[in-house]
Amino acid sequence: MERAYHIPVLLNESVNGLEIRENGDYVDVTFGGGGHSREIFSRLKSGRLFAFDQDEDAAANLIHDDRFFFIRHNFKYIRNFLKYYQVEKVDGILADLGVSSHDFDVAERGFSFRFDGDLDMRMNRDSSQTAAEIVNTYPEIQLRTIFREYGEIDNAGRLARQLAEARNNKPIKTIEQFREAIAPCVPRLQESKYLAKVFQALRIETNKEMDVLREFLEQSIELLKPGGRLVVITYHSLEDRMVKNFIRSGDMSGKQEQDFFGNVDSPLVAINRKVIVPGEEELDRNPRARSAKLRIAEKKA
Repeated sequence: MERAYHIPVLLNESVNGLEIRENGDYVDVTFGGGGHSREIFSRLKSGRLFAFDQDEDAAANLIHDDRFFFIRHNFKYIRNFLKYYQVEKVDGILADLGVSSHDFDVAERGFSFRFDGDLDMRMNRDSSQTAAEIVNTYPEIQLRTIFREYGEIDNAGRLARQLAEARNNKPIKTIEQFREAIAPCVPRLQESKYLAKVFQALRIETNKEMDVLREFLEQSIELLKPGGRLVVITYHSLEDRMVKNFIRSGDMSGKQEQDFFGNVDSPLVAINRKVIVPGEEELDRNPRARSAKLRIAEKKA
């Protein structure tokens, strides 16, 4: 069932990066289809695994064991929920920041431009703001910023202006209406690539993904034991830059502070200096892994 839901990306590389201890406590903050969690759990004997996912569909993939704890909430609340379970420090944390294959393949979720359906894009369907509300209510200048920063779209200004004009005539509620509204902005022969960037930008804003990632990273340092591992799989340059900077310096700026002796004053040390990417065999098996990048860090003693 898990395979139909989502094929885990960089499975062995990421779980190996955690350096699993049989009696350790671990957290998978993006449970999804449970692929990474099952591999982590298979390497534990008396250890425990805490898994987060705000998507109610993920609950169908649970591991039924007393040492597995599923938390149906956004992983920005990682500190609060670990405290609830009386866990102060953990041995490793894994985050796979990609959207699951399941979400892309279910038309009514609104994540993919391949289908028609509501322009939704909420990972947590209990949240109030949809992508349609963003498209119909955000000021033009704010839409331009979202498309430029989160989608890295060259004609973000024209795209925002086109949407603002289209919604004045009729609210944009579905994927098909959205595609029709922005059609004049889509470059010839690059439709799929362009739409992927536009949908990525809307999804990031709908789910406040960059804010969530920032909050999660800041909490991860205090939650890891000395020698504990932070393993993160990213899928676009904004995520990867933030994770890289955080590992480098312990904050989002990436600016390294040095102590009196010239030693870098960062709570983490990068395990892989060069980013890890999927090999050809994995890409043939799972084309969605194409943009994946893996970074591993260890908390200093």
